[in-house]
Amino acid sequence: MTKKEEKAVNKITDEQLSNVTTKQAQINDALHRIGVLEVQKEGVKRVFEGFSKEMEDLKKELEEEYGPVNINLQTGEYTPIEKEEEEEEEEKKGDK
Repeated sequence: MTKKEEKAVNKITDEQLSNVTTKQAQINDALHRIGVLEVQKEGVKRVFEGFSKEMEDLKKELEEEYGPVNINLQTGEYTPIEKEEEEEEEEKKGDK
């Protein structure tokens, strides 16, 4: 064997290399976008939790003023919650 034969390098074609590097770049881009979306998702979750807390506070305020009531969100009209309905609501909360 000559020295030239010993130094021969196994190599894929330029087209194959281009295809592999393109696919790897696409995978890297997708992973980056997933990371960005996860960060955005966490931000939206925090906003949602804030809204939920504000809604609970508002419900407490309304209950202090009007007692336990069901509110029609289209008209603003409310109806008192009967004792039996309150117990059913408590049971539903306990089941979760």
